[in-house]
Amino acid sequence: MNTVEQLLAKSFHALSHENKLIIKRLGPDRPDIQLQQSAIDRGKICKRTFSKTWYTKVDWLTGSTSKNALFCFPCLLFGGDFNWARKGVTDLKHLAIIIRKHAHLKRHIENLTRLGMLGDATIEAHVSDTYRRAILKHNEAVDKNRRILSTLIDCIRFSGAFELVFRGHDESESSSNPGMVDLSASLDHEMEACLANVAVLKGTAKTIQNELLECMLQIIRSYIVQQLKTTDFVAIQVDDTTDVANKTRVALIFRYIENDKVVERFYSFIHLGDSIAETVATSMLTELDLIFPEHYDKQKLIAQSYDGASVTSGIFDGIQKKIQAVFPNAHCVHCYAHHLHLIVQQVVGKICEAYIFFMDVASIAAFFSGSSKRTKLLQDIVESRVPNGSAPCLNFNMVTVNLIYECRVDLEKCFNTIEASGDFEYKSRSEARGFGRTLQDREFQFFLFLFHEIMSLLYKFHNQLLKHNIETVFIQRATNQFVTEMIKVREGIDSLDSRLPKDSIFSNHRKNISKLVRNAKQICDIIVKHAKERFLFTKHLISATLLHSGRFAHYDISFPEQALCDAVETYPMLNKADLRTELTVLYGMHVYRQSNGVVSLLALIQKLNMENSLPETVTLLKILLTTPMTTTESERCFPTLKRIETFLRSTIIEERLNAFAMLTIERDLVKRIPDFNIQVIEKFAAIKERRADFIYKK
Repeated sequence: MNTVEQLLAKSFHALSHENKLIIKRLGPDRPDIQLQQSAIDRGKICKRTFSKTWYTKVDWLTGSTSKNALFCFPCLLFGGDFNWARKGVTDLKHLAIIIRKHAHLKRHIENLTRLGMLGDATIEAHVSDTYRRAILKHNEAVDKNRRILSTLIDCIRFSGAFELVFRGHDESESSSNPGMVDLSASLDHEMEACLANVAVLKGTAKTIQNELLECMLQIIRSYIVQQLKTTDFVAIQVDDTTDVANKTRVALIFRYIENDKVVERFYSFIHLGDSIAETVATSMLTELDLIFPEHYDKQKLIAQSYDGASVTSGIFDGIQKKIQAVFPNAHCVHCYAHHLHLIVQQVVGKICEAYIFFMDVASIAAFFSGSSKRTKLLQDIVESRVPNGSAPCLNFNMVTVNLIYECRVDLEKCFNTIEASGDFEYKSRSEARGFGRTLQDREFQFFLFLFHEIMSLLYKFHNQLLKHNIETVFIQRATNQFVTEMIKVREGIDSLDSRLPKDSIFSNHRKNISKLVRNAKQICDIIVKHAKERFLFTKHLISATLLHSGRFAHYDISFPEQALCDAVETYPMLNKADLRTELTVLYGMHVYRQSNGVVSLLALIQKLNMENSLPETVTLLKILLTTPMTTTESERCFPTLKRIETFLRSTIIEERLNAFAMLTIERDLVKRIPDFNIQVIEKFAAIKERRADFIYKK
C-alpha cells in the first residue's frame, strides 16, 4: 500500500481513514532502484549510481522501481512540488542540493506536519474544536450504549443464575410472555426507547443473546483457566448423563484449591455422538491439552473421577487409561459425590426390565407427592410417606424401594381405598387402579424382592467405606465380602419365584420367569464387575490415613511405614525421607492431634506459620484435599454434579447450553470476577463491526 506505484494510482485523499493509518505506519517504501546517471566531468565520463544509504540520510525519501526515480513521501501523499510528488527526481549529480532546497519548502514542511498529525487524536483534538466535540458526542453515545448493554448482561446473568428465560418458549417480538428484558425496560424509559429503536441493542434478539452468552462463557472460562495455572494440584470429575432430549453429554468439572479452600468448577458440557470410551477420551483430551499445554502442567493433574457410566467401563480399556497415558499422575478414584448404590445405574442402561421397574417405583412416589389429600391417606394407612422418586437416569432411592417392599400390602389397601372412594377425582381413581395392579404384578414383585436385597448390600458396603480407620486389607475384605454376598443373591435367584406372594399375577405382555431369571443374574454380574473395578485402586485412601489425627498417638509408637511407601509410590512428587521426618514430628506433638481432618490440619499448620517448615506434609494435604475420595468429612461433599444433572432436566437450545449452565452453576464465581460486565462488553464489541458504538475514542 505504501509503494509509489500504488500511491500514484489512487489518490491518498480517497482512501479510508484506516488505510491512511496503515500507510503512515508502514512509512516510505525504500526499494533498491537501478538509478544511474552518466555525465562528463572535467573532460572525463563519470557514471553515478544511486546508493540506498540516501534512505538513511533522508527519512522522507522514497523510490519507484518502475520509474527508476526518487520521490518525497509526504508530498506524494498530500501533494506538493511536481517533480517530487508526481514526476520523480533522477538527477544524481545535484541530488544533495535538490534535497536541501526541497526540505526548506513551505509546502513540504506543511505536508510533514499533516503526516505527523494523521491519526493522533490528541493533536487533532487540540487543533480542532469540531473534532473534540465529535469525540465527546461519540463517547456520550458509547456511555449510553454500554449502560443499556450492561443492563442486558445483568438480565442474562439473573436469568442464568435462577434458570429463567427471556420470553419462555416464544421469544418473538409479538410474544405475550414477558421476560427479564421486558421487566427491565418497563422500569427504565431510556432502555425501553433504545430497545425499540436500536436494532443492535434489542436484548430479545436471539443473535444478540447468543453472542452475549458466548462472551460471558469465554470470560468465565478464562478466569477458571488462570486459577488452574496457579494452583498446585487439579482433579477432574466427569459425569455423563442424558438430557430430556435423549442427548448424551459429558460434564467436565475441575476440583482444586483456591485461597486455601477446596472448590469445584464446572467447565463444559461436551456433546457426544456416542458413549464409546474412545470418543469421550478424544473429546476430554482435546479440552485438557488446551488447559494444560506444558509438560509441567500435566503433572499437576492428580485424580480423575467418574460416575461409573458406561463410557468408563473397564479400567484397563476405558477412558481412565487413555487419560492417564497423557497425564501420568491422574489416578482414577471413587468419588463421594456418587454413592456406591449408583452402580445400579449401570443396570438400567443395559436391562430394559430394570428400567421399567424403577420407572414404576418413581411413578408411585410421584403419585402421592402430587397431592396432599393422597399423602394424608397414605400416612393414615401406611403411617409413612413415600420419598420423592427420581428417574433412572438421575438417582435411585433405596428408601423408596424398601418402603414399597415392606409396606406393599398397606399400599395396595391405600390404592384400593382411592379407587373405591368417591372423594377422589376420576384421574386419581384411574391411576390408583393401575398402581394397584402394578403391585400385584409378578414381574414387578420379582424385581422388588431382588433390588431390596441388592440395594441393602450396596448401602452396607458403602457405609463400610466411609470409615476413617481404613486400610488396604480392610478395603479388600469389605469388597470380597460384598462380592460373596452378591454371589449368594445370584445363586438364590432361581428360587426367587417361589418366594413371591401367591396372589401375584402375570400380565399377558410380561416376560416368562426364565427370562426374568436370566436378566436378574445379569444384573448381579454387572454390579459385581463394577464394584471390583471401582476399588481396584485404593492407594489414595491409604495415603489419607497418614494424616488422620485420631491415629497420631498410635503412629507415634508404631510408624505407618507401608502407608508412607504407598503414598510416595502413588504421588512421586513427594520426598519420602523429608515426609517421614515431618510426619514423625506431627505424630509426636499433641498440638497437631487436636485437628479434625485434613482441612483442619492444614488450617492449623497455616495458623502456626509452619508451611515452610513442613513442605512435604503441606503438599500431601493439598493432594488429599484436591482428590475427590470417599470420606466422612463434610468439606468433601460437593453438589456440583447433582446441580449439573438437575440443570439438564430443563430444555434449552444447543448454542446456549454451556453458557447458561455456567451462569447457573457458577453464579457465585461470576460475582467475584472483577469488571465482569465491562469485560463482556469489550469482547462483544470486538467480535465484529457493530452499527452501534461501544468503543471509546480518546
